[in-house]
Amino acid sequence: MLIKPASTDYPLHPLLQARWSPRAFVPTLIAAEQILSMLEAARWAASAGNGQPWSFLVVPRDDEAMFARLFGCLAEGNQVWAQHVPLLLLTVAELQREPGKPNPYALYDLGQAVANLTIQATALGLSVHQMAGFNQEQARSEFAIPEAYAPVTVVAIGLQGEPAALPEPLREREEAERTRKPLRSFVFGSVWGQPTTLLADASQAA
Repeated sequence: MLIKPASTDYPLHPLLQARWSPRAFVPTLIAAEQILSMLEAARWAASAGNGQPWSFLVVPRDDEAMFARLFGCLAEGNQVWAQHVPLLLLTVAELQREPGKPNPYALYDLGQAVANLTIQATALGLSVHQMAGFNQEQARSEFAIPEAYAPVTVVAIGLQGEPAALPEPLREREEAERTRKPLRSFVFGSVWGQPTTLLADASQAA
């Protein structure tokens, strides 16, 4: 198991610091109680007006037919490593508050639900890798998703495997150092593009 804690400029909760998105997984199945625990975390995410515009299709690899259907929707580059994942989730956003009334926050709220799920997974010793690389219309067709709903991502969940099991290009990415943009590149103060004075004050205090 490859441990890659975030190198942070400011303190973080250990779960947030430990979370990252591996591609190496072992096919060991996840207990139903753990799956339900992760979905319970998603259930209690914040949402605009408590609309909770999220749905999840739960696809364990021991349901071979269903797994093959969702796996077949993945982009080829994701299929290379996702074949070993014990659990896939298809995340879906409800795009309307009611018929004819769009919900402009549906994707934001779904993201919050998946973030909750991801941190709960980390607390359970599981790893999560979220994928945008899949055929949304194929997924809609395969699972009869209504037009008022949008397939958004596929989430791979399981126990982390060894990078050596990956083909060389992916192994290199797996072992690469984690990086992030500095806060000053996206945290602004009174003028767009101008870093908040909080960062300058923190730098002077240091």
